[in-house]
Amino acid sequence: MTGVRDTRAPETVRPGRIPGPVWLVAAAWAATRALLMLWVLKVFTVPGPDVTSDVSVIYHNWFEILRTGTFPLDDVTWQYPPAAALAILSPTALSFLDYPTAFFVLVCLCDALVLGLLLYAGGRPGKRRAGAWVWVAGVPLLGPTAYARYDLMVTAVAVMALLAGARHPRVLGALAGFGALLKVWPVLLLIGTARGRDTRRAWATAAGTAGAVTLVFVVAMPGALAFLGFQRDRGTEVESLGSLVFHVARHFGWQGEVRLNYGSVEFLGPYVPLVSAVAQSLSVLAFGWLVWWRVRARAWSPSTVSDAAFAAVLLFTVTSRVLSPQYLLWLVGLAAVCLTFRSSRMALPAFLTLAATALTFWEFPVWFAHVVTSDWRGVLLLAVRNGLLVAATLVACRRLWVWTVLPTPPHSEDAGHAPDDTARPARAPAAVAGRGPGQPSWSRR
Repeated sequence: MTGVRDTRAPETVRPGRIPGPVWLVAAAWAATRALLMLWVLKVFTVPGPDVTSDVSVIYHNWFEILRTGTFPLDDVTWQYPPAAALAILSPTALSFLDYPTAFFVLVCLCDALVLGLLLYAGGRPGKRRAGAWVWVAGVPLLGPTAYARYDLMVTAVAVMALLAGARHPRVLGALAGFGALLKVWPVLLLIGTARGRDTRRAWATAAGTAGAVTLVFVVAMPGALAFLGFQRDRGTEVESLGSLVFHVARHFGWQGEVRLNYGSVEFLGPYVPLVSAVAQSLSVLAFGWLVWWRVRARAWSPSTVSDAAFAAVLLFTVTSRVLSPQYLLWLVGLAAVCLTFRSSRMALPAFLTLAATALTFWEFPVWFAHVVTSDWRGVLLLAVRNGLLVAATLVACRRLWVWTVLPTPPHSEDAGHAPDDTARPARAPAAVAGRGPGQPSWSRR
């Protein structure tokens, strides 16, 4: 199969007029985000725990400590890299508002920024606006939790990194390095960079950015690295994949308990350390698979960086000891970037992720009491939600492997089974576009 680029002209827009679909996306965003703001401002509420207490109580307490020039040294719930302090301190920019309201407004602005980036990128050649729709639909599916954590801010950095990374690997590296100091996982954005110059530029810039920011915090604020010990001692959260073992075991006489521990609701008791160790081992195996994939990958398309990042974050989400509801925001953001590229093969994993996000809203906060007590409604809901995430992970990893590693397409075009819009990226001759040996081009999506 020879490499053929997509020759379709980009969407034309008459001067002074925005296409109708953009208005529709913007209107849907405005309506759903108004609902989210009404939720977090408590104009009306949803059943279950108050999801905004993390901002009004925990974040606010951290804010009061951080503004004195030190990290929360004695608070085991502080489990975040040093740049997270910037997110917690950010409401200072809107000091005319009370802390929770300022925080929610800033999160909403980050949400709008992501939408704008996806719409802009989606109008360029080789891309589409499906990703914007994924973002518009996915964030409110999580309910008020989406605005009551700083994870949306981190996701905005990740989206910027991936959208810029196709053309500017150093920008990808800088943003990934900074994002990793906000909440670690954005370092996985680097796993899919094309071997050679792009990888050297992106990874070196990421390391330099992370090192410089860490050094600034270590010198300027005591306790910048205290989070490492607090994170190490966490157990198995009641919403994680591994927790299903104990949810079921409670019905057969298991003698453990559920308790607030290290800032999350966790299982404590017999065999919990074993299950936590198994989860960590699975994370190590997941990392090993990603390294093996990277060694074997031969074909890169424009979407490979985002597709690989999506698969990697899915892997580490489902194998984690902790699977908090806000983690779904990471996946929604990465899925949105993937579907912005016409060459992406992540549509099915993206829709499975959206379904899991919708169920997560019912798992927390609506039915959280059922989850904590391990009754059959809570167990079934959690099993289905986690099952969707596992399915999304397996499909994403398989598609990543098939379209970048296997030497031939899954179906032969000669047999009439692979239309143009499902063709794999193809290896191109070494001389194409100045590429060296082993640096493949890509075919029409």
